[in-house]
Amino acid sequence: MILNSSDLGWDESSGLPEVFFPVEQLDEHPSSHEFPSLTIWGVALCVSGTLIAAENAIVVTTILATPSLRAPVFLLLASLGLADFLAGVALILHFLFLFCMEPSDWSELVTSGLLVTSLTASLCSLMGVALDRYLSLSHALTYGSGQSRRRAAVLLLLVWVGACVIGVGPVMGWHCIGEPESCSVARPLTRTYLSLLCGGFLVVVMVTLQLYAGICRVARRHAHAIATQRHFLPTNPSYASKHGSGRGFSRLILVLSVFVGCWMPFSLWGLLGDASSPPLYTYATLVPAAGSSLLNPILYSLRNKDIRKVLLQAFCPHRNTNNTQIHNPVDV
Repeated sequence: MILNSSDLGWDESSGLPEVFFPVEQLDEHPSSHEFPSLTIWGVALCVSGTLIAAENAIVVTTILATPSLRAPVFLLLASLGLADFLAGVALILHFLFLFCMEPSDWSELVTSGLLVTSLTASLCSLMGVALDRYLSLSHALTYGSGQSRRRAAVLLLLVWVGACVIGVGPVMGWHCIGEPESCSVARPLTRTYLSLLCGGFLVVVMVTLQLYAGICRVARRHAHAIATQRHFLPTNPSYASKHGSGRGFSRLILVLSVFVGCWMPFSLWGLLGDASSPPLYTYATLVPAAGSSLLNPILYSLRNKDIRKVLLQAFCPHRNTNNTQIHNPVDV
């Protein structure tokens, strides 16, 4: 999952960016200490990594520094922000290794392992956010209790232990350096390793979609019960407009569209492609997966009223805000 110096230029024959090491060059590294010249792709790599790291660092710092943000959902959002922050760090490290240090197998394996760890933890944290939304609706009376927080902490511990175990695979020897015939579409990951990884990604995506389908079912039941008590029909336009159900449905569609659009392409391509596949396809599917780390803080954390309130107080300390606002776990 690493770019090299030729990745950031344009292929003269096709006019398309080369993305990964050609298979026949897997064992070759420059013997000189001359670094490749900086290109627009290198600048984009550094800028995107910096933006991802910065915005997620703000989210994580805000949650950890605010004692009132200790509900299970905030633990999950902090985990998501930390995972995406590490993804940004991995991109920055790759830029430094590529343009500021002599290329080596070690740097390639470290950045690949860090990126795998961060993307795995990010995707699993997104599934945890969906699970939290489902539980907050189906078990509204017990949501936010101490037991719920302990369960969320245990879940996050399992997520990060699993992500770290998966991420150390390349460093521990599960790579194709020296064995080009075993490479996947993302060097230095082997095809077996990437197939297992993408297969797990697809499972997490499907489970997350099932959780959101359950959220829709529970929300419809609640809306029907409230409408019945108030002698309204659930399909009454004025009722739906008054309670914002249409807006909530639009937000849900947006979240699911971004989620599937970011993760499904690379998960499928990692299963179907091999080292002989055009590198542009790998680039086109990997960029959205990494780009999800840029969108997650906007779609999940910054939409939460409590987090926005803390940020407003931090940047506008003289602003008059109401400190008695009650957290709504579903509004994430």
